Amino acid sequence: MLSDETWRELRDQGTTRTYRERSVMLRQGSAGTHLLALTDGLAKVVCREPGGVVTWLAFRGPGDLLGEVSVFNGTSRTAEVVALTPCTTVVLEAERFRRFVEQRGLVMDLMRQALSRLRESDAQRTALLTLPLVVRLARVLLRLAELTSPGEESDVIRLTGLSQEEIAQATGVTRNAVITGLQRLRGSGAVETARRVIIIKDMRVLRDWATTHS
Repeated sequence: MLSDETWRELRDQGTTRTYRERSVMLRQGSAGTHLLALTDGLAKVVCREPGGVVTWLAFRGPGDLLGEVSVFNGTSRTAEVVALTPCTTVVLEAERFRRFVEQRGLVMDLMRQALSRLRESDAQRTALLTLPLVVRLARVLLRLAELTSPGEESDVIRLTGLSQEEIAQATGVTRNAVITGLQRLRGSGAVETARRVIIIKDMRVLRDWATTHS
């Protein structure tokens, strides 16, 4: 992550744009003419494979850059970014962003961020292969809580905009398996659920599921 000061300076380099819930923020296959600095809201990154299969890659929240890889390497975008909730971003033109990075000496910072994302992806793939369903589900919900309420101490955190299908993609299971997992989490008092809403009621219990239950 960039420092708070650098993030503020970066935001001054572009113009604000908002996206409606479920709208495409960056389209797979498009040219890397710009990137987005996400300042508010929750988004998902997916890859659309030939034949219509959609592969979930990551969730992104405030403080994340979106689409910076294609800006740096000059290739078309290899993934699509979709707003899960209403999102506010700063649109950064490619050349101006590259100039800003060079002038501020941010190349290494951005490389570290890219490596961190790779480690996150590797850990996610390992989890899909080795961890029980409820552990995976609890970890996904904890990650979403961190993105939507960074630094918040309250146990009660409201996650909106997510379908059970999307949670299934993120955990690598079927929708029915997600329903079963959520039932177990509800039974323990960790969460409550409604249509496209998950309320984390007890972060301690959810963390316990993420680390010790099978």
